[in-house]
Amino acid sequence: MSQFPYQADTGFGPVEPCLPLQRDADYCEFDDEDEMVTTERELAEDAQWKKIQQNTFTRWANEHLKTVSKHIGNLESDLSDGLRLITLIEVLSGKRLPKHNKKPSFRSQKLENVSVALKFLQDDEGIRIVNIDSSHIVDCKLKLILGLIWTLILHYSISLPMWEGEDDMNNGGTEPTPKQRLMNWIQTKLPDLPIKNFTTDWNDGKAVGALVDAVAPGLCPDWPDWDPKDGVQNASEAMGLADDWLNIPQLIKPEEIVNPNIDEQSMMTYLSQYPNAKIKPGAPLRPRTTPNKIPPPRVRVYGPGIEPTGPVVGAPANFTVETFSAGKGQVDVIVENPKGTREPVDIRFNNDRNLTYSVSYIPQLEGNHKIGVKFAGRDVPKSPFNVKVEGHAGDPTKVTAAGPGLQPDGVCINRPTYFDISTKNAGKGVPEVIILDPSGNKNSIPVKVRQTTPDLWRCEYLSPTVGLHSVNIFFAGQPIPNSPYGVRVSPVSDPKKVRASGRGLQPNGVRVKDEADFKIYTEGAGEGTPEVQIIGPNGVRENCKLTKIQGHTYQAVYHPIKEGRYVVMITFAGQEIHKSPFEVNVGPYKETLIRAYGPGLVGGVVGYPALFTVETNGETGALGFSIQGPSQAKIECHDNGDGSADVRYYPTAPGEYAVHILCDNEDIPQSPYIAQVLPNTDYFPEKVDVYGAGVEPNGVQTHSPAKFTIDAKKAGSAPLDVRVCDANCNNVDVKLTEKADGTVEGCYIPKSGNRHTVQVNYGGVAVKNSPFRVYVGEPVDASKVQCFGPGIQDGVKANTPTHFNIDARDAGDADYLDVHLVNEDTHQEIPVKLTDNGDRTYTVDYEAAEAGDYSVTLHYGGIKVPTTPVKFKVQPNVDVSKIKVDGLEPTAPINSLQQFRVITQDAGKAEFAISITSPSGSKVKAHVIPTHEGYLVNFTPTQLGEYLLGISFGGEPISHRPFKLTCLTGSDPLKVKASGPGLHRGIVNRPAEFMIDTRGAGQGGLGVTVEGPCEAAINCRDNGDGTCSVAYLPTEIGDYGINITFNDQHIPGSPFQAIIVPEVDMNKIKVSGSGIQLHGVYVDSPTDFLVDTRGIPKTDDGKVTCTITNPSGAQTEKLVTPLLDGTYKVSYTPFEEGRHTIDIFYDNAPVPGSPFIVNVRRGCDAKKCIAYGPGLEQGILEKPNVFTVETKGAGTGGLSLAIEGPSEAKMTCKDNRDGSCSVEYVPTEAGEYDVAIRFADHHIPGSPFKVMVAPEVDEKLVKAYGPGLESSKCRTGIPTKFTVDASKAGPAPVAVNITSDSKPLPKRPEVQDNGNGTFDVSYIPPNEGANLQTHILYNGKDIPNSPFPVKVRPVVEPEKVKISGPAIFDNGIPASIPTNIKIDTTEAGYGDLEVKITGPDGNPRPVKLKDNGDGTFNATFVPDDCGRYKLDVKYGGKEVPKTPIPVQAYAIGHAEKCKITEGLEKTLYSGESYCVTVNTENAGNGAVTCRIKSVDGGGDVDINIVDNGDGTVSIHYTVQDAGEYTINIKFGGQTVPGGFYTFVHPPDLKISHP
Repeated sequence: MSQFPYQADTGFGPVEPCLPLQRDADYCEFDDEDEMVTTERELAEDAQWKKIQQNTFTRWANEHLKTVSKHIGNLESDLSDGLRLITLIEVLSGKRLPKHNKKPSFRSQKLENVSVALKFLQDDEGIRIVNIDSSHIVDCKLKLILGLIWTLILHYSISLPMWEGEDDMNNGGTEPTPKQRLMNWIQTKLPDLPIKNFTTDWNDGKAVGALVDAVAPGLCPDWPDWDPKDGVQNASEAMGLADDWLNIPQLIKPEEIVNPNIDEQSMMTYLSQYPNAKIKPGAPLRPRTTPNKIPPPRVRVYGPGIEPTGPVVGAPANFTVETFSAGKGQVDVIVENPKGTREPVDIRFNNDRNLTYSVSYIPQLEGNHKIGVKFAGRDVPKSPFNVKVEGHAGDPTKVTAAGPGLQPDGVCINRPTYFDISTKNAGKGVPEVIILDPSGNKNSIPVKVRQTTPDLWRCEYLSPTVGLHSVNIFFAGQPIPNSPYGVRVSPVSDPKKVRASGRGLQPNGVRVKDEADFKIYTEGAGEGTPEVQIIGPNGVRENCKLTKIQGHTYQAVYHPIKEGRYVVMITFAGQEIHKSPFEVNVGPYKETLIRAYGPGLVGGVVGYPALFTVETNGETGALGFSIQGPSQAKIECHDNGDGSADVRYYPTAPGEYAVHILCDNEDIPQSPYIAQVLPNTDYFPEKVDVYGAGVEPNGVQTHSPAKFTIDAKKAGSAPLDVRVCDANCNNVDVKLTEKADGTVEGCYIPKSGNRHTVQVNYGGVAVKNSPFRVYVGEPVDASKVQCFGPGIQDGVKANTPTHFNIDARDAGDADYLDVHLVNEDTHQEIPVKLTDNGDRTYTVDYEAAEAGDYSVTLHYGGIKVPTTPVKFKVQPNVDVSKIKVDGLEPTAPINSLQQFRVITQDAGKAEFAISITSPSGSKVKAHVIPTHEGYLVNFTPTQLGEYLLGISFGGEPISHRPFKLTCLTGSDPLKVKASGPGLHRGIVNRPAEFMIDTRGAGQGGLGVTVEGPCEAAINCRDNGDGTCSVAYLPTEIGDYGINITFNDQHIPGSPFQAIIVPEVDMNKIKVSGSGIQLHGVYVDSPTDFLVDTRGIPKTDDGKVTCTITNPSGAQTEKLVTPLLDGTYKVSYTPFEEGRHTIDIFYDNAPVPGSPFIVNVRRGCDAKKCIAYGPGLEQGILEKPNVFTVETKGAGTGGLSLAIEGPSEAKMTCKDNRDGSCSVEYVPTEAGEYDVAIRFADHHIPGSPFKVMVAPEVDEKLVKAYGPGLESSKCRTGIPTKFTVDASKAGPAPVAVNITSDSKPLPKRPEVQDNGNGTFDVSYIPPNEGANLQTHILYNGKDIPNSPFPVKVRPVVEPEKVKISGPAIFDNGIPASIPTNIKIDTTEAGYGDLEVKITGPDGNPRPVKLKDNGDGTFNATFVPDDCGRYKLDVKYGGKEVPKTPIPVQAYAIGHAEKCKITEGLEKTLYSGESYCVTVNTENAGNGAVTCRIKSVDGGGDVDINIVDNGDGTVSIHYTVQDAGEYTINIKFGGQTVPGGFYTFVHPPDLKISHP
């Protein structure tokens, strides 16, 4: 392979948009830029704040989900099917979401569910969702899931709820952000504390205590005295009180609040519960301890035994005393019954982390009990506790418990769980739960039991320990049935953090019998083990060996034995890992000579080229490369010109890369290679220098040490790797030695003399100029030259090409090789052809002209090869089996000349000899004449009896027995033979020839006569060999009789009948076709040619015949097919290589050019293939498209077909058994397809064919519409147009023809292609009244409703103008109210519209005319006076019939109740603006109108009437011209009081401006 085209398909995937989780502003849009905090610490996958946030958000969601008995275990994965997300949103919104999949199994169903939820939030709830779509939730993108939950918290927990006292907060006139709202509320509650953030201001726990006491004064009064150093204790006490008495769940843990990495979203989520918190009845409220008074011990007491109600007679009442924060002291408990008597009390110290005591007593009486608890002699907070004992102990056997927290398996460490206890029909009592951890400790697992309904209790717990737990449930002091329950708490694992990679998981490249391996990385995934399940083709499970190779790394290996699709499923702790299942397409087993090696196949460093080398070793094919990994990797390929290529790719990001090496677009065996690219480090491979003889291109010899130096002193510290391999990719041992100067010496000893490759890699990167190619030489040793082959063995045939081989691969490098081949008999040197095979082997070709003794002598590098000369014999080249004897009769008359042929042309060249023995035993001399095909033998038998003929060639008899001939007396006419075309046919005025053979017929006279339409001259010529040639000349056409007698008796067949036909011009016969070409016909490949006889007169008997003679002398089968038009098709398939002779006859006469010589050879020629058919010109969508491929005459080769395009088109191929095949394909998408047709891996002419596939043209789907097809819009002389919509019919030509029954159209219709499947057609209609027929053809066929009839109408038809509106149809219109008149001209043609309104006083009124753009108009005017108005309408300058139309305006409102409040001016100044204000507040429905007219007839003054919106109307006007004016102010068509008056503008009165 000399060329290395490569494809730089890096295959890197799209980078996913990331919504970073930030501590201050991630999930909503805050305005302040200083709130957008993003740091590397915060973006770390294991950041503490992120874990706190995930825990907080999970608890918040579970608090809401527990109302519907749902639970989220892993926030990252439990929302992926959308079901729990939908449930959570339904609980939060109180609404039912639309229909969704209740049991989603497929990814599409999960995506649909999540989309339903997100669409509901945006469309129904008005929540803006930013940068989150359904795929993020389904793919378990934790960052974006946290973002979605925070959006829900902001909306439903912070923004939406109404808070008491919030109205008193000063918002500054703007709507606060949710963060500001919560902060404002807290600062209002804690005005004395400097709370400015939601993180560090809460770390000491005191602020939580202050907030608890602010919400419930007296619940936590001592918070000011708390020590800030006891943050966990402070937060624990405050949050515990909030949980017990304010119903505020601990969404965040005390130890998380005091963590300096707490994020503000988590803190805001917890604090958002406080604004609407309500204190429970019976809360232990108390005043703050005075400074001089010793505060009560910080002891916490909890449990059913101190609750105000619940304990019953006869059943143990238990409670717990926690002394963790109280220091050292003794716990004392006193229980007094209603009679004041003390009851026995059991106190046990649990010796646990919280220093708790378990206290139990059994009430004996109903009534109020007093329980006093003291620590170090002082009452603890809330002591004494008042407990009312009611009723007697219930029946624990009727209590049941169920829930996930009681299941034997499924509970995970540090994940909350629960179960429900039903006490229905069990009587009085309170359930109690004690959980023993695997060590038997009963207080290590906090338990919370709360009553949800009168008969149902819920128990919640969280275990921090892995192992078997004992869950004990008591009722009325007795265990319930089945208690205790064994619950195994499993370790928490996160399969999403498990990663798997390796060649065995690549989608392509793995092959049958490969060792497909991959690694599984479980670091950070928690406890658990991976499992691998592989399903092969047909659902067969494949074996996979899984081995742990490091602490968190496993290696899996499987060996596919069948090609096809494999599915690799990897689970961790029972759950599928990220990206599982993996699909692997296993290819068939394949072997290749291509080898690849180099550091770039196993690793690399960012910023440096990763290098590898590919050796083709003579294998052909298009070589390509594809790099797939975390980044785009540019690829460079350098052809070394020696069958190898150096490939470099440039990774820009660290990670695992798959290096695909392709041959003909298919992975070679072992590809893809998996390379681990490391981040850029502090060493510099480019600064490593390598030098020395061992890396020079020439000079290294086999079996001699080759040394070189590696200087890495300037390159930093990194591992050094040196590898040497020979031309067969076998490794050569390398010894590295450190020198005192800091360099490293490398030494290797090549064992073979060929090209070696030295790779020097530093830190996994090839150094400068690596790899080094070294051509290793060998010392000359002529004794190791070997000579062998058929050309130097006895039995070589003379005049036959032969060869022998010389192998000098082990003889070292020499400049030349001499070969001397000598004929020992003649001492003549025979020329030879010496071919160097390029690998120190040689081929010697020669041909010995003569038989005899020969010798070969070799000299290698000027030194004689000791094993030469090699002597051998050359034999004559004779193959007597190919010798034929023709014409030798078994009997012959005495004294008759006998002649026969010995054909030796195919038997080689040798000496010919014949021996004839007479019946008496004497030798008979024969006359032998050499011919082009062998020899002609003549002799005359003179004795009666049997003659024996022995024939030898090259000294070898041609038959095992001699030939025999019996000599007889007399004559026999039956043995006379006649043959030749003149006995059957002839051409007028041309000699008709035939031959008479009398050999073997004895002595006798020969007679020949010809009878026919004319006397034909006869010419006989004795050939001297017992035969004579006869020719006769017919001068007329017709039937002729030919009589041949021997001794006056007719010979067999006589008389012969010959038909003489008119003369034929044979030059008019033409022969053409590939089957008669000298070159280009191939073995085993059907071919044909055509004989064209149409240029000659037709005769009944004329026909074409043909013989094809192959190199062995046999006839090749052929088929002559008359084509009924005077042509003949001759088809044949040659099966031998070599010279073929084709004789073509017409009426037994050779055609011009015959015989034709065709050299048939092995091979093929794709250029001789042709492909044709409609499927290569244009394709139809969803329909079979057919084309034909003909390979006749192209030789032997494989036909391959491929189609590429927008869709996968199924292709089928049918062999027609005539050198052609029919191909059919069905495309499923429109677009351009490439149809590639290859013969013997080469494109045939025209391939690849570009085929445009379009939908099937269906003229029935074409629509036409527009004014040009509507008579109402078709107006004489007015250009019009219509649209042809063929967008759904497939591409095809459009033709439009419009005919008229009167005048033709002024010009042809114009068709404009819009490029989107539609066409605009424009034309000019002819004279009025013409009837048009619009023919629309699509793909040559009428579309539906074509032709369209259209009648041309006048340009304008005023009578078809339609006028409508209240002014037309109603009895009247209200004065002063604008009225609208609609004028429809759509049926009236084209023209200008004029509208005129005349008032009752005969003066025109202003009209506002609006064109609606659809042929309709709106005319609006204000009827300011009462009375009759006149509406005049003209269209196209013509009156519209029935106009003018009278319009009556009537008065409305109460003008008398209007009052002019200002502006009654009698004298006005020129240019000054004036205003009259009218109060219409009490005037009812109506409007103010005003007209100011000049008494002198100067027209109306422009005015502007403004409604002030307060019941008054202002009339603004300016007078410019001097004179007298009247003003008339009306309301509802009637003059208002004082509204009609006169004012004067004196000519010389102007306003002056200072």
